[in-house]
Amino acid sequence: MKSFKKAIVLAIAFLFSFGIAFSASASTFTDAHGNVVELDETLEAYTSAVLYGADDAARKGETNLGDLWTDALRWFAVSGQINAFFEEDDVAAGNTELMVDSEHVVALWNGGNLRADVAEGKFGAEQLAEVLPYPNKVAIVYMTGAQLLETLEAASQALPYTEESSAACASFMQVSGLKYTVDAATAYDKGEAYGEHWFKASTLGRVSIDEVNGKPLEMEAKYAVITSNANYNGMDSSYVFKAAAEENEKSTITTAVVRDVIWMYIASEMKNMIDDQYAEPQGRIIIKE
Repeated sequence: MKSFKKAIVLAIAFLFSFGIAFSASASTFTDAHGNVVELDETLEAYTSAVLYGADDAARKGETNLGDLWTDALRWFAVSGQINAFFEEDDVAAGNTELMVDSEHVVALWNGGNLRADVAEGKFGAEQLAEVLPYPNKVAIVYMTGAQLLETLEAASQALPYTEESSAACASFMQVSGLKYTVDAATAYDKGEAYGEHWFKASTLGRVSIDEVNGKPLEMEAKYAVITSNANYNGMDSSYVFKAAAEENEKSTITTAVVRDVIWMYIASEMKNMIDDQYAEPQGRIIIKE
């Protein structure tokens, strides 16, 4: 019943945010898992620049779409909006809000889960579904600064991007709340094989985190990483996510659907108008080749 009420609250928020009536029209979209998803055709926004996700753009380096996407996830957490979307079991156990302050909240999103451009001009729910054709939900993983560094080291292991490394570069992370540098000219120190395309990091050295929300990385500090349920469960190179989630019982997958959260951010923070703030990548990631 609580989950049903949460869904009703979110639906009403969308209706008021976009100024539409309860008789909203809808179309359907079949996602990458074969699920038929109902899309609200009345959801509309405008972007003054192309938001890049097609042609493996988000696997090669930072993109403006990656910046927007991760900003939305981090906003969802630090604004407190996420508090309404904890599972009933979490709520019963007292897990109802983030356990760190905003300076220790970051968002990571793998480039393989940004699949299409959003063209300049008006766009709607179908375009956003083409960007993310998966039913991902928002997850929280608590990890130390040292684990965060290893996460980015492993995620960047296949850089620099080439046709041969394309599949492995799906793990490359777009970010909000931090800046990092990848020394792609230095060979990745491969450890144990992980999945089809990846290896665990035997040592660290290719990646450095330049700042976290304007401050130096604290190796022993606890950070809340906002991401997807897929990364939470160890997809691609995300073995650190999976281990960290198992270590900290406050880590969790919420009931919030990622595409819905992106719309919430666009509506609430940008009034449906994506302007020059996201015309270009914002300099969060440096790749030295």
